[in-house]
Amino acid sequence: MTPDPLLSHIRTVPDYPKKGIMFRDITPLLGNGQALRTACERMAKPFLGNPPEFVAGIEARGFILGGIVAQILGAGFIPIRKPGKLPYKSIQREYALEYGSGTLELHQDCVGNGQKVLLVDDLVATGGSAEAAVLLLRTLGAVVEAGSFLVDLPDLGGRKRLEKIGIKFHALLEFAGE
Repeated sequence: MTPDPLLSHIRTVPDYPKKGIMFRDITPLLGNGQALRTACERMAKPFLGNPPEFVAGIEARGFILGGIVAQILGAGFIPIRKPGKLPYKSIQREYALEYGSGTLELHQDCVGNGQKVLLVDDLVATGGSAEAAVLLLRTLGAVVEAGSFLVDLPDLGGRKRLEKIGIKFHALLEFAGE
């Protein structure tokens, strides 16, 4: 099997943000216009026939990819942010991740009951932030059935975690073992 050409645009940084973590850095991909276009087109492709009303992207790299995917799908964009970044009334959810914990927020009026949302982010490791994002959106009545990601780290269990809450999982690249 021929390796995916997008793999050459992902840099591995050992021991970041702490010892033992193999950080998958997508900034080389973001810096290459053709690779970025190809990645976002491939992330959007499974959803072209039945596009969502919104794409939700998790801060910060999910904003970049999600904004482009939303444009391709003709959908609106919902930013899912870190605490204290949203100017209007918001709801939040804490979650655990592979090297600590975090909190995500979104505006309480960003989506209506029954509106279809696709979750987009750069990478799924343990799935904590993606699960928190899905649950936040569902709290507002959104229908979140799928997620599209650039990178999956399958050994950390994020895909299985998301599938347990009913998310159809789509990832372009996989890095086993980390």
